[in-house]
Amino acid sequence: MNYKEKFRKVSVLGAGGKMGSGILLLTAMEMFRLARENPKDAPLYQLNAIDVSEESLRGVMDYLRGQIRKAGEKQIVNLRQVYSNQADLIENGEIIDQYILDVMKFVKTGTSLELAKGSTLVFEAVSENPELKVKLIREIDGDSGSKTWYLTNTSSIPIGKLDKDAGLGGRIIGFHFYNPPAVQRLVELIASQKTLPELKSFSVDFAKAMQKKLVPSNDIAGFVGNGHFMRDILFAARQVEKLSKDHSLPQSIWIINRVTQDFLIRPMGIFQLTDYVGVDVCQYIMQVMDPYMDGENLRCDLIDRLMEQEVRGGQNPDGSQKNGILSYEKGRITGIWDMDKKDYIPVDTIEGEVAPDLGSLPPGHMPWKDVIRDPDKSGKLESYFKSLTGEQSTGAKLAKEYGRNSRQIGELLVEKKVAASTDDVNMVLLTGFFHAYGPVNNYFDN
Repeated sequence: MNYKEKFRKVSVLGAGGKMGSGILLLTAMEMFRLARENPKDAPLYQLNAIDVSEESLRGVMDYLRGQIRKAGEKQIVNLRQVYSNQADLIENGEIIDQYILDVMKFVKTGTSLELAKGSTLVFEAVSENPELKVKLIREIDGDSGSKTWYLTNTSSIPIGKLDKDAGLGGRIIGFHFYNPPAVQRLVELIASQKTLPELKSFSVDFAKAMQKKLVPSNDIAGFVGNGHFMRDILFAARQVEKLSKDHSLPQSIWIINRVTQDFLIRPMGIFQLTDYVGVDVCQYIMQVMDPYMDGENLRCDLIDRLMEQEVRGGQNPDGSQKNGILSYEKGRITGIWDMDKKDYIPVDTIEGEVAPDLGSLPPGHMPWKDVIRDPDKSGKLESYFKSLTGEQSTGAKLAKEYGRNSRQIGELLVEKKVAASTDDVNMVLLTGFFHAYGPVNNYFDN
């Protein structure tokens, strides 16, 4: 079965979630492209959007229409050529409306797994729970000698384990989109020792068709992205514990979040990023990874204590940030969670108390947003970090220590053969996490 034929019947599990809806969108648009190459085959394509929530499925259909419209507006010149043989389509708006209809006609929604049985491809994007993933896959696959291929969006669970527990014989691969899939250019590709070569080849072709940057990871729990991110959180938690000897816990959290965002020029501080992903999600990923990490303890006391108080973070259905370690108002940080008071302390109060202790940002500092847009980004970063290296303020010292540890994590991932090279580690952090520079660099040699 060739590349095109593999799209004849595709199912997306967890289609109502942020990851599933993005995967659904990209797959529908790829189906449209394939169908236009051979229009008589268009009726043969089917895309099943499957989720436990009917409300979520209604929402995802609205999401698809909106995103397809945006995509159509960006490629209207190409669409005019695509629809050049339809004389009734004159105005741009008419062409885009037809494009939306043509992409949407592939999609069928439902809450039953019966829809997925007999699929040529199944994209699995349910919660990061190995037991749930295996249960669903086994129910779809059944005992009928299915030849379905499975692309799982897991960000931490070894593919070999899923393959073995679901009895797939190599018909599964890790295809880890970053959030949101429609925007993020990175995909981590994780093949187990048994993954079929033709499935791996298909996955590479699919990534190319979507114009994604593909980074391979060996089949080791957490892979490259979470292999770095989870260890980054653990180091941040240890730094908070040290600082808490002289500061309150909210003050210590604020300090490390400020250092990681501003002094290290990242798009978010480490605790804001943890909230974005979800404190509960991070805890679960650590629990999944921990049994596989010989000589390392990936359990985080700070995360566990936050979860005991139901501090979860994550995102609302409209994409806005839920309160977590930090509280938010229209995307702006407004408070830090106090475990003793079980309430948020206003961030302005904390900043006024401890910002002077950190010291000023080193000369040459530029906010992350300005750095990534600067045509001389490399030169500006080199100059800034040279300046940072010479500073002896508390903030600068913490930043240098944090930067060195981040580099060590990147080198560890290569040493443990998770990543093939430090270039791959850097690419994941640059592309998947939007960092301005990779963790393995020469900025923190001293």
